[in-house]
Amino acid sequence: MVEAVRHEHPKFFSDSGFHQELKRRVAEYFSRTGVSPRDNPRMYLKSATILLWFAASYLLLVFAATTWWQSVLLSLSLALAVAGIGFAIQHDANHGAYSKAGFVNRLMGLTLDVLGASSYVWRWKHNVFHHTYTNISGADDDLNVGPFGRLAPAQPRYGIHRFQQFYLWALYGFLLPKWHLLDDFKNVTRARIARNRFPRPGGWKLAEAIGGKLAFLGWAFVLPAFFHPWWVVLLFYAGTAFVVGVTLAVVFQMAHCVEDADFPQLPLKSDRVERGWAEHQVHTTVDFARKSRLLTWYLGGLNFQIEHHLFPQICHVHYPRIAEVVQSVCAEFGVRYAAYESVLGAMLSHWRWLRRMGRPITTTA
Repeated sequence: MVEAVRHEHPKFFSDSGFHQELKRRVAEYFSRTGVSPRDNPRMYLKSATILLWFAASYLLLVFAATTWWQSVLLSLSLALAVAGIGFAIQHDANHGAYSKAGFVNRLMGLTLDVLGASSYVWRWKHNVFHHTYTNISGADDDLNVGPFGRLAPAQPRYGIHRFQQFYLWALYGFLLPKWHLLDDFKNVTRARIARNRFPRPGGWKLAEAIGGKLAFLGWAFVLPAFFHPWWVVLLFYAGTAFVVGVTLAVVFQMAHCVEDADFPQLPLKSDRVERGWAEHQVHTTVDFARKSRLLTWYLGGLNFQIEHHLFPQICHVHYPRIAEVVQSVCAEFGVRYAAYESVLGAMLSHWRWLRRMGRPITTTA
């Protein structure tokens, strides 16, 4: 669990009945089917498969590859496995959606630390701030890519943004090294993520964060350096991290930074969002490629992003069924529900959104 912190943040209107009805209908679904929201055998099998994929890719890359093309293919495989752990294992676990048992969630959540990123900081950044204040500039740090990009109407525009629909895709590839080597340290030192304050980790939480960083440095750099020249190790780290960064960033952008997602701007001298929290989540989030079972498996259900934002503590294997319930309730309450049919459709919408945000005169979402 994440401790409460006193802070000034945007406030939402009271629930109009929409959120309550969503929760009632979803609870009814689980009661009717008799399945558990967590502790699903399919989730355990998926976790074992992805972790074995990661281990095999790493071991073959470090100890078995003998040609450059074998190394490149194994590096690509490793990158996709790392992203798969992020999408389908640590994400559920750090939301408490993996198991009813807290220690199981914690154990599987530590896979993020072993991959080089602090799960403690991530839970604050993602679970608390992103999931509460989705697409609100200044409160949702996931919108912040620095001066290089403009993702929301409330952000300042610079001349270089005119071309961001072309170059920003490549910059996404630097997400992982920045996360590994800068963001966690900066956030903990400042005890702040965007304008949101959070408590610095101490005791066991600090030991987990430090231990995770050391474990990552060990398997990513130290061990391979015993068998390969240092420059080869750095080169393949850079290539693998680039693929992971692009994969993670693009999946996020296809769910939030597209034409059909809202970017609420608070009225002048007000901290009030003009919707209830659940309606805000639906309006600021978009599903995509919901018919693709393979993609749903690999992305940990993050193509059902609306359902994830409404029910982050339910295991993602249930999202396709829950989506039917959510869409039905949205229709009854007149809440717009947006979904792209394909990955390509979502990516093109993100490209058009970047182009719109880079123009000298823009329109709000």
